[in-house]
Amino acid sequence: MFQNMILFEENILLWIQSNLRSDIITPFMIFITNLGNSGAIWIVLSLGLLIPKKTRKIGVMSLCALFLSVIIDNVILKNLIARTRPCDVIEGLTCLIQRPTDFSFPSGHTGSSFAAAVILFLGLPKKYSFTAIILAALIGFSRLYVGVHYLSDVIGGAVIGTMIAVLVYWIGINWVRKETIE
Repeated sequence: MFQNMILFEENILLWIQSNLRSDIITPFMIFITNLGNSGAIWIVLSLGLLIPKKTRKIGVMSLCALFLSVIIDNVILKNLIARTRPCDVIEGLTCLIQRPTDFSFPSGHTGSSFAAAVILFLGLPKKYSFTAIILAALIGFSRLYVGVHYLSDVIGGAVIGTMIAVLVYWIGINWVRKETIE
C-alpha cells in the first residue's frame, strides 16, 4: 500500500510537469514559491501588523506561529523523517528552481505559510485574511509545480501549520482574556 502511495505521488508530479507547466505559468509559480523562501512574505506581513495597535496581537501571534513552524517542520521533522526530494529520485522530473539542500517532508514553505495565514484568517476581517489563505495554498501548490515536494509533503506542511496556528491563536486569545480579567 505504501508503495502505491509513492507511485501515486510520483505520477501527480509527472502529470503536473506534463500538463500544467507552461512558459506563461512557470515564471508566476517561481515567483510565488520564492515568496515563501524563509517565510519572507509572512514575516513582512506580520511585522506590518505590529505597527497598528489594533492588529499588534495578531502580528505577535503570527510571528510566534512562524517560529514554531520553523522549529517543528525544518529543524525536527525534516531531519527525523529524512525524506529525499522528488526531483532527486523521480526519473524524468525536472526541478525548476535551485534544488533545496534539506529534506522533503514536511514542506517548510507550506507549513510556515499556513501557520501565518491561519492566524491572519482567525484574527483579521475575512475580506483581508481570505487572501492570505489563497496565497498559502498557492505557495503550497507551487512547491509541487517546481518539483521539490511530494503532495504528502505539502499536505503535511499545511496540516502542521494549521495546527500550530490554531494552538498559538488559542493560547494568545486565552492569555489576552486572562490578562484583561486580572
